[in-house]
Amino acid sequence: MHNPTHLIKQTNKQTTMKTFGILIIIGVLLAGIPNSIAQNCGCSPDLCCSQYGFCGLGEEYCGTGCRGDAFFSGIVDQSDASCDGRGFYTRAAFLEALRHYPEFSRVGSEEDSRKEIAAFFAHVTHETGHFCYVEAINGSSGDYCEEENTEYSCNPDKDYYGRGPIQLSWNFNYGPAGISIGFDGLNNPEIVATDPVISF
Repeated sequence: MHNPTHLIKQTNKQTTMKTFGILIIIGVLLAGIPNSIAQNCGCSPDLCCSQYGFCGLGEEYCGTGCRGDAFFSGIVDQSDASCDGRGFYTRAAFLEALRHYPEFSRVGSEEDSRKEIAAFFAHVTHETGHFCYVEAINGSSGDYCEEENTEYSCNPDKDYYGRGPIQLSWNFNYGPAGISIGFDGLNNPEIVATDPVISF
C-alpha cells in the first residue's frame, strides 16, 4: 500500500514541474514579442517594409522579399513572364520617384488619397498591360511630333511615342516633362524607357 502523503508530494512535484515548464515557454515567447513588434511593419507610405520587417529605402528594404511588394506583384503577376516591364517597374522605383512629389496622395482626406492612388494605378495598369510594356506597342510606327509647336521643337532624330507607365507621348509632353523632372525630354526621350525612376 502506497503512502498517500508520498503520492500527494509526487503529484505536487509533477504539477510544479509542468507549471515551471509552461512558465519557461511563456517567458521565451514573451521575450520575443518586443522584437516581433519592432519588426511588424507599419511603415509610412513612402518607405518599404523589408523581408525582415524593417522600414527604409533602397534595395535591402524594397528589393526581394519586400513585404509591401505584394501590391505590385499582384499587378505584375497578371502579365506574361517575358514582359519587358517585369523587373523594370518596381515598388522601389515608384517610391523613389514619389519622394519628388510630396503632395501625391497626401492632400485632402484619407479617402481622397486612396482615390488618387487607385486612379493612378488603374491608369498605369491599363496603359502598360499590367506593367508589361515599357514602350508603346508599335510606337515607333507613329511620328508623334507636332511640328507647329515651336516651344518644344522636335529633334528630327528622335521619336516621341509612348513610353513609361503613363505612356508619355508627343514632343509637347516630353519637353515639359523633362523640364519638370530634370531630363532632356526632346533630345533624350528614350530615358523614359530606360530609367525606371524617371519613368515613374
